[in-house]
Amino acid sequence: MKPTNITRLLDSHNIPYTAFELPAEKLGAAETARLLSVSPDEVFKTIVVVRESIGKPILAVIPGPLEVDLKLLANAVGEKKLRLPTEREAEQITGLQAGGISPLALLNRGFEIVLDETAQLFEAIHISGGQRGLNIRLPVAALIELTHAKFAEISR
Repeated sequence: MKPTNITRLLDSHNIPYTAFELPAEKLGAAETARLLSVSPDEVFKTIVVVRESIGKPILAVIPGPLEVDLKLLANAVGEKKLRLPTEREAEQITGLQAGGISPLALLNRGFEIVLDETAQLFEAIHISGGQRGLNIRLPVAALIELTHAKFAEISR
């Protein structure tokens, strides 16, 4: 597999990770977990969430089988109201294809990143590698360190 911006970033920070190549179509977390032979709870997806007020969108990183709870997330980031953009809107906001949106691909772009607190149950989790067909398994501590994400209860 040829290096990507994300694998170069991880290498430059000496972060241990494993990259997995998957089919390039948009896969759900359950399908990804099945292909990788891991628990769906270890495969986290990145959901773009938009503030009703002014401000950069939020990246909610949650376990594959769950859904983002907008009330819990709003509470975690101190907002009254949040909404989910359309898939097309999410792609325009991030510049990434749905199915390939990754907090690691959006570092230093002003996104607030919130990681579901269940990630603390695992030493390492799987997230998108910033493009369809690329999955990265990395330590939760490294993800927090790189993204400055905060833990919160944000899914149900």
